[in-house]
Amino acid sequence: MSNATAELAPEVKVEDAGPACKRITITVPAQAVDARIESSFGNIQSEAQLPGFRKGKAPRHLIERRFGDGVIQETRSQLLSESFSKAVEKHKLRPVGDPTLPEGATAPEIARGKPFSVTLEVEVAPEFTLPKTDGMEVLRPVFDITDEHVAAEIRRQGYRFGTPERITGPFQALDRLLCDAKAWKGGESEPFFNMDRALVVVPDTMDEGKGALLGILVDDLSKHLEGRKVGDTIEVKSKAPENHEREDLRGQTIRFELKVTDADRIEPLPPATLAERLGVETEENLKGQVRLMLERKRDAEQRGAEREQVARKLTELVDFDLPARLSASQMMRSLEMARMELLQRGVEAEQVETRLAEMRGASETDTKRRLKLFFMLARIAEEQGVQVSEAELNGRIAGMAAQRGVPAAQVRGDLEKAGRLNDLALSIREQKVLDRILDKATLTDIPAEKWNEMEEQRRQGDAKAKGGKSGKAKG
Repeated sequence: MSNATAELAPEVKVEDAGPACKRITITVPAQAVDARIESSFGNIQSEAQLPGFRKGKAPRHLIERRFGDGVIQETRSQLLSESFSKAVEKHKLRPVGDPTLPEGATAPEIARGKPFSVTLEVEVAPEFTLPKTDGMEVLRPVFDITDEHVAAEIRRQGYRFGTPERITGPFQALDRLLCDAKAWKGGESEPFFNMDRALVVVPDTMDEGKGALLGILVDDLSKHLEGRKVGDTIEVKSKAPENHEREDLRGQTIRFELKVTDADRIEPLPPATLAERLGVETEENLKGQVRLMLERKRDAEQRGAEREQVARKLTELVDFDLPARLSASQMMRSLEMARMELLQRGVEAEQVETRLAEMRGASETDTKRRLKLFFMLARIAEEQGVQVSEAELNGRIAGMAAQRGVPAAQVRGDLEKAGRLNDLALSIREQKVLDRILDKATLTDIPAEKWNEMEEQRRQGDAKAKGGKSGKAKG
C-alpha cells in the first residue's frame, strides 16, 4: 500500500435515504487529494518516455500537459472507490448494489488544494430481528413410485437416447426445431433479439401446451407449432412478466418470429434396447434401476416441498422493508439460484427453463418474497456460521453430472463458463440453512394427492387476492 493510500482518511456521514437505503457523504481532505495527484504524476513521470527525453527524464510540465486529464480522472475514480470502501468498512454497511449519485446530481471534479466531496446513495441489506424457528410444523407429502411412473420415465429416457431423424413436418409434441429467431418488444421496429439456429422444442403433451421462448412462458406454444413444417415462418405473441430481470421488457408485449430451418424427430429406443445401451442387460433390471432413481428423485422433491414450507413460514413471520429498486442483478441472482436448486433436484433442463419462465411471470409480491427470503437466509447463515466447502460443491456437481449422464468435469466447466458456480454455492448454503430448521421441525406425513390439492387451493387463493392467474400445482 502506498503512502498516499495509507493517508487517505475521508470524513464520512451516513444517513437514511429510504427503505434499506443509505446516503453517504464522503469528504477527502485537500492534502490527501494533493498527495494522491502528486503520487500519480510521479509514477507516470518515472515510467514515461517522451520524444527527445530518456525514460523517466521528461520535465514535469510536459508530463502534466500530456497526461493531465487522464490522471485527474483516474485519481477521482480511485478516490471514489477507496473512500466508499472505507465508509462501508467503518460503518459496517452491507451494500446489495452499486452506489449511485442522488437523482439529479453530477459527479464532482477534483482539483489541487481543494477537498473532494461526494454524496452517494446505496441500497443495503435490510435490518430485522430473526424469528424463533425451533419446532415449526411442516407437512411431508408422501407417495409411492408406481409402475406407471416407471413406464413414463423409461419413455422419457427412450427419447433422451433415441435416434434423431430429419423431418420436414407436420410437427408434433417433442419435435426439436432449429429456427432463425427474432423478437420485438412493444411496437418497436428493430428486434431486441436475433439468433440463427435457435432451438425450440414442441411442448410435450403432459405440458398442456405451455413452453418457454427466450425464458418467457407462452401458454399456447403447442398451438403455434404443431402441424407446421420446415420453411414456415411462425409468429407468436406473449406478454413479458412485470418482474422480468430485464427492466426494458417488463410488461411489454413480445412478438416472436420463428423461421424454421431444420427439424428433428426423436425415434425413441424401445425398453429392451435402452437396457442394453445403459448396460443393465434386461428390461426388468432397467425397471429396477429406474424405480431406484425415481425414489431418490421423489425424496429430493419431498425435501424441496418441506424447504418451501419453511421458506414461506419464515417470510410470514417477519416484516421489513426491502430495497426500493428490485435491480436486474438481484432478479437475475434470484432466478439463477432457483435454477441451481431445480437442477440439483434432478429436474430436466428444458423443464427448468419452463419453471423459470413461470417464476418470471410471478406477481411482484412473489418476487419480493423471494428477495426477502434471500436476506433472511443469508442472515441466518452468517449468524450460525453456515458455509459451503469445496468438497460439498464438488459433491453436488458430481450428483448433477450423474443425473445428466455426463462427466463431472463437463458440468463444472459449463457452470464456470456461465458464471454460475457462486449461484450453486449460494443455493447449497440456503438448503443447509433450511435443513437445519427442518432438523428441529415437527413433521406430519400427508398423501401427495392431498398436498397437491392444498397447494392448488393456496395458489388459487393467492392469485385471487392479487388479481392474477393461478398456476397448476406440480406433481
